[in-house]
Amino acid sequence: MSSAVSKFVAVLLAVALLFVYPAAEAYQKQDDLSRLVVYNAVTQFVDAVRNKGYLTPVMYQDFLQEIEATGNAFDVQMEHLHKKYTPVYADAANPDTFQNDVDVSYEGFYTADILSVIYPDNTLPKDHEARKYRMNVGDFFKVTVRNINRTAGTIMLDFVSGSVSGAAPVLAFPYGGMVLNEDY
Repeated sequence: MSSAVSKFVAVLLAVALLFVYPAAEAYQKQDDLSRLVVYNAVTQFVDAVRNKGYLTPVMYQDFLQEIEATGNAFDVQMEHLHKKYTPVYADAANPDTFQNDVDVSYEGFYTADILSVIYPDNTLPKDHEARKYRMNVGDFFKVTVRNINRTAGTIMLDFVSGSVSGAAPVLAFPYGGMVLNEDY
């Protein structure tokens, strides 16, 4: 009886080593490739927006198509911090009391604000000037991309290890910087 049990355990171990482990490694490599694709897409998209100083619907759609080619679903968050200069007065009612100083502050615009400009409630063509989201030199633009699904590599790793990794994103990339140009 014990030889039957040991043969059964040996067969299970052989199946695991011959099929499950290589499949898990293949899915992990697929996740690694997805990371590279998403990282490359995010950096190219953000750098293009920063170098041009604007965002168009075509640029955004191309970016989404590139990251969704990985087979994963993503949450894309954009942030635009517009630099504002406010002169400092000793008495706000009297413009003659200028203190030779300027306060620098940032006004934040986020995904919903940006998308409302590039996707307005009208039928303008995609390349129309009114559908450009414009930024100024010195502003900051940042994109954060996170996967919202469990990747195949995560599912297989959970199966092999017998754990549940939860909803932690495997593919998460924040990237941004200062707007360098106003090419509009």
